[in-house]
Amino acid sequence: MATTSRDEQFQRVAARMPGAPESLCDGETHELVKEMLALVSDRWTLSVIAALNGGPQRFSTIQALVDGVSHRMLSKTLRCLLRDGMVTRTAYAEVPPRVEYELTPLGQKLVALVSGLVDWTQSHGHDVRANRERFDRERV
Repeated sequence: MATTSRDEQFQRVAARMPGAPESLCDGETHELVKEMLALVSDRWTLSVIAALNGGPQRFSTIQALVDGVSHRMLSKTLRCLLRDGMVTRTAYAEVPPRVEYELTPLGQKLVALVSGLVDWTQSHGHDVRANRERFDRERV
């Protein structure tokens, strides 16, 4: 069995990244990757997704769970997640009207992906912190 060098592994990963000259992805996919990275790196998106991870929630409950989010920003974030199919909105014909938001299977897959990043951070956070401290000490 042939082993793959680090350089070869890096080249394979780099080739799939947006903007890579020999990428395996087409231009449309590159743009979508950039958009998805922007979505998940947004200040509120992951907090809203985390709030919905426990099941359907009303707007006011999500706002209470996501510390500091304004009504306007929560509306905007939910609208983006609805548009991308990560969240559903269900309006119930009751008095007073009730609306709930819930993660779709696609949204649940994003939770799993982000959970991988959290797991990695928990496993390697001490290394990152130590590297930062070493870097900062050497720059002083």
